[in-house]
Amino acid sequence: MTPEEYIALYEKYTAGTCSPEEERLLLDYQDKFRMQEDAGNKLNPDERIIRNRVYSQITDTIRQRENTKIISLPLRWAAAIAAMAFLGIAVYFYSRHDIISNNAKQHYTNDIKPGGNKAILTLENGEKIVLTDSNSGQIARQAGIRIIKATNGQLIYEVDKNAGSVAANAFNTIETPRGGQYQINLPDGTKVWLNAASSLRYPVAFTGNERVVQLTGEAYFEVAHNKASPFKVVSAGQTVEVLGTHFNINAYADEDATKTTLLTGSIRIHNSSNISKILKPGEQATLQNDDITVEQTDTDQAIAWHNGDFTFEGTPLRTIMRQLSRWYDVEVDYQGTIADVKFGGSISRNKNISEVLKVLEMTQGVHFKIMPGHTNEERRILVMP
Repeated sequence: MTPEEYIALYEKYTAGTCSPEEERLLLDYQDKFRMQEDAGNKLNPDERIIRNRVYSQITDTIRQRENTKIISLPLRWAAAIAAMAFLGIAVYFYSRHDIISNNAKQHYTNDIKPGGNKAILTLENGEKIVLTDSNSGQIARQAGIRIIKATNGQLIYEVDKNAGSVAANAFNTIETPRGGQYQINLPDGTKVWLNAASSLRYPVAFTGNERVVQLTGEAYFEVAHNKASPFKVVSAGQTVEVLGTHFNINAYADEDATKTTLLTGSIRIHNSSNISKILKPGEQATLQNDDITVEQTDTDQAIAWHNGDFTFEGTPLRTIMRQLSRWYDVEVDYQGTIADVKFGGSISRNKNISEVLKVLEMTQGVHFKIMPGHTNEERRILVMP
């Protein structure tokens, strides 16, 4: 399919004259992205809004009329390639259906399931509670604070009226292992989602003129508004100060920079030298070597993990593999000279690792093999040219 043919097909869609099969081709424009070496093409924010709006319109209409007929793979590829040529951006495929070559099958016999809700809560007295194993209901009580595990798994703090300075001086820590994530509702009503291999330390009651928590790893925050008591997140050489807003912090020790992305509201970021910058919605601050830079960013990509996806846009392979290592709790080894490729596209975090690797492997620039192990520590992904 040529770009001209794609334009004609899209015009039929807008006129409401597409057949179900033709509409299906348009759906595969979104749902069959090919993860390919990044060509350096980047969409500005306005172009990205238009692209996402077109995706949404096509998807909503087609899903309502989708039948069970499966279109052949070559047709899907042709439609996606033509569509991307029309828009002038890198060619992607996003894998909804299994695409397994005979050679690939032998590499994925030892598949690894995705992570899930797993965390350990450490109380002020040192007691550890494995939240994965505990039943719903009250799991602990300390300093006038009830700690409750809800039926949906999230952790909730309920503060009694008589909770005072003792509670304010008592700290809890929640940690997610590799392959884990968890949601917690802090005593002030702030909601926090922890990504894999992360931890949050916080007082069991906020009673002073500021609310301070400490983060390692990555978390998404929806901060309860309290003008009289700013909320502060201390992480990896920076302090983020907010009143009430939604933002994401990526502060993993094995990444070369700490990234803070603002979705709503306003935040101020301080580095260790007490130099600060203010972020506006849609901006991302990068802290590297104690230097803060601020730029516009794709917030959807920054919080993709929170929405249950891996989303990449010009993302280096090794960065992707670090994300997979944390979520699937697996080590990564490299064999031979691996091309410095970058990827774009999106795939659900709920898929087995083999499905993610097969999509990456479509570039023909890299191959993978899952190495078995008796324990999680021994499981490895071998990356090969």
